[in-house]
Amino acid sequence: MKKFRLILSVLFILPLIFVSVVSADEHDEDADTPPIGFWEECETPQNLPDELTIGAIFGLSEAVAVYGIAQRQAVELAVAEVNAWGYLGEGVTLRVQFEDSAGNAQQAIAAMEKLVVEDGVLAVLGPTLSTEAFAADPIAQENGTVVMGVSNTAIGITDMGDFVFRNSLPEEAVIPGTVEQAIDALGLERVGVMYGDDDDFTISGFDVFVDALDDNEIEILSVETFARGDRDFSSQLTSLIARNPDALVVSALAAEAVQIIIQAREFGYDGPIIGGNGFNSPAVLDQSGEDAEGVIVGAAWNIGDPDPEPSSEAFQQAFVEEYGVAPDQFAAQAYTGAWLFATAIRCADSDDRADIRDALAAIEDFPSPLGLYSFDENRDPVHDPIAQIVFEGAFLPLASVIEGAAESDE
Repeated sequence: MKKFRLILSVLFILPLIFVSVVSADEHDEDADTPPIGFWEECETPQNLPDELTIGAIFGLSEAVAVYGIAQRQAVELAVAEVNAWGYLGEGVTLRVQFEDSAGNAQQAIAAMEKLVVEDGVLAVLGPTLSTEAFAADPIAQENGTVVMGVSNTAIGITDMGDFVFRNSLPEEAVIPGTVEQAIDALGLERVGVMYGDDDDFTISGFDVFVDALDDNEIEILSVETFARGDRDFSSQLTSLIARNPDALVVSALAAEAVQIIIQAREFGYDGPIIGGNGFNSPAVLDQSGEDAEGVIVGAAWNIGDPDPEPSSEAFQQAFVEEYGVAPDQFAAQAYTGAWLFATAIRCADSDDRADIRDALAAIEDFPSPLGLYSFDENRDPVHDPIAQIVFEGAFLPLASVIEGAAESDE
């Protein structure tokens, strides 16, 4: 706990280490090609129809909209770039048809049936939540249509079939490194754990957290559960805080994460809170305010990455110019997903769904905002994750914070 307070106090005297969104005059206007895409690896298509349509199922209403709205904006941006730059060939237009799942599995099923069966789209991005994906993705698989989760991190997503992909790092690829960094930085020995026990994503995150804590010989003092839609966590938090944990470890979606953060601070807990991927939304930070300071969470992307890819800088600039706000991880993954679909179509030079599937699976070292990106043999993403800590209402790379604190001590 002393190390935790020291790091936070050092942060207040260190200069901010955010990497600013690249300005227009910093961007290479003379570049032959944009910083994203397989412009040389795959020739310009010659055999595509004038119009191609993909689908996207995102949570655009209800609580899940904190993720889904940014996802839609990012996909719209990517598709606009694909068309403006002639990525699929002269006169070829890529369109996207959006459907709202509202965080509801049955609504996601209906949306997938509409897009795949009735409308016959070439491929589908989403749904937003893992629970929705487990319900709806089998429809795409049965109909031979590629579906790519751009925010599905639960274990087993791609096990549903060879047309099911995801570009969102699974919790098992992110949480262990986050836990290890937090332990090294804060000297954790004892933790209390909370998780939602009625959602595939939060259950999966809990399982990975427990394995990571066990692997690092961290004592789990107690485990408390809750359900989606709960607003009062006083009983669970009172029980955990009374055991004097070095940290609270929480697997939750955004709506519950906000209340857990706020109520933990109200009950006098001022230590670190380590969250799963559900914490990775600016809405969580905005709604929990100063109470979120010191929250630690792993991520697939961070706007403050000290060594960003050129495509990440260009994406940030374009997103801010278009929407007036900085993008989050969910936007970065959705944007990358749309570009991956466009690249599969370009490389296949075909609107045949099986050809698109094969071209997508073959993508290696794609220059994306997430870093050099590839799919593994299970159609899961291959790129480096990043651990973050909240400082002054935003996520900072945890490694940079630790390094800055160490240099200050010297």
